[in-house]
Amino acid sequence: MENQATKDRPEERRRVRPEERRARLHGRLVIAAVAGCAVLGTVLALLPAERTATRAPAPAPGAQALTAVAAGVPAALPDLAALIGERESHLRRHPEDAESWAVLGTAYAEQGRRTADTTFYAKADVSLQTSLKVRANAAALGGLAALANARRDFRTARTWGEAARKLEPKRWTTYPALIDAYTGLGDYKAARAALERLTELRSGPAVMARAAAVYRDRGWREDAAAQLSDAAAGARAPAERAAYLERAGQLAWERGDREDALRHFQEAVRIDPDQRAAQAGQGRVLAALGRTTEALNAYRMALAKQPLPQYALELGELYEWLGLGQAARVQYDLLRAVVERAAADGADEELVLGQFEADHGDPASAVRRLRAEWLRQPGIAVADALGWALHRAGQAKEALRYARIATDKVHGGGVRSALYAYHLGMIERETGQYAPARRHLREALQINPWFSPSRVRAAREALAALGEVPDEGVPDADVRAVDAKGVDAKAVDAKAVTPRPYR
Repeated sequence: MENQATKDRPEERRRVRPEERRARLHGRLVIAAVAGCAVLGTVLALLPAERTATRAPAPAPGAQALTAVAAGVPAALPDLAALIGERESHLRRHPEDAESWAVLGTAYAEQGRRTADTTFYAKADVSLQTSLKVRANAAALGGLAALANARRDFRTARTWGEAARKLEPKRWTTYPALIDAYTGLGDYKAARAALERLTELRSGPAVMARAAAVYRDRGWREDAAAQLSDAAAGARAPAERAAYLERAGQLAWERGDREDALRHFQEAVRIDPDQRAAQAGQGRVLAALGRTTEALNAYRMALAKQPLPQYALELGELYEWLGLGQAARVQYDLLRAVVERAAADGADEELVLGQFEADHGDPASAVRRLRAEWLRQPGIAVADALGWALHRAGQAKEALRYARIATDKVHGGGVRSALYAYHLGMIERETGQYAPARRHLREALQINPWFSPSRVRAAREALAALGEVPDEGVPDADVRAVDAKGVDAKAVDAKAVTPRPYR
């Protein structure tokens, strides 16, 4: 009743105490704030969430190698090892997975090629053949072609590659293996046709790198360099980019640009420390720059992780040039052992063994080996080596035939090689063809004035004996080596080598 009386008397409503009024106002504000927060929360919930800049997580090493292997591009060695372990584990649980067998076999082949451990080749063969037994597939056939190329068995590589192409004509990863096989057999027309088909099916860094190899063999060095530069710029993984930089360095070395070659090789090793071909490339260039101790170290590092007979031959020749005969013989013994071990695992290293025997061993043995190699796979490199072995064995007239095949720009590959031109010039000099000999010896020094310490000196001496000296551009004081007299292995290891010019 008291409340009703209050309502009936307006003056009583006006007599609300100030503290009571403030309390009521505060309550209303709290209610409004709560309601406002609820509305604001609803609005914010309906707005799109703000996107923060986040980087996608890097793929697992095995996944990275799988992508590389599937695309036929170089993969990092640790990633390859991870992929191999993952596929081995998977296949123990799923032995009927033909695709995984093909991937494993191809990864084994790449691991063997990158490490020069030829025992991986037998594992690759078993895995790839198992894949074919489970199901005929182009991936396994292409893997067998790549394996045969790694073993330098180019006829077999061609057989497997053509079978893969027949099964799946549009599988682009088959064509790089075919290009390598055709090149090894000296069939440059087929190699160019395979490249044309490859470029119709695919573009990108891997295709550019293959195009560069074909262009190089045709003598188109500028085009090859441009392709490799673009390939390196577009490479997606460090190991892939390092491989393309190494090839670019090799091109620069072949044209005699020592500084550019060294930059490419050093960058390749910086990006991928397992890029042993680039380390060996550094050895070649550093020797030409007179930095002989560094050159020896570079070769040793390359050989320690990738014991290829070619590296052993080059290091042995450098030791021999320095007058370190015992150290050279150690490398030559290593070369023979590596070739023998490779042969036991189905790899063919007769070419480099023939090259070694021709200059440092038994030229007659070199001729026998290289004749057989020519019958198996008559590529340009074999023609050059056989011609030189015949020359060293005293069969200069027959030698001339093969030396001309190696430098035939019309029917052959057309590659511009200082070594090939040097061999041809020396053989022509031996057969009394002095004018062509002058021309080709000069050409060798113009193509790459630093291609070999001992051979540069021999070319200069031969030109002088023929009554003509090289152009002023041919190196004198800039090309340096070590005085062989008084230098021993301890001095070399102690970095006490003193350079002098090639003469």
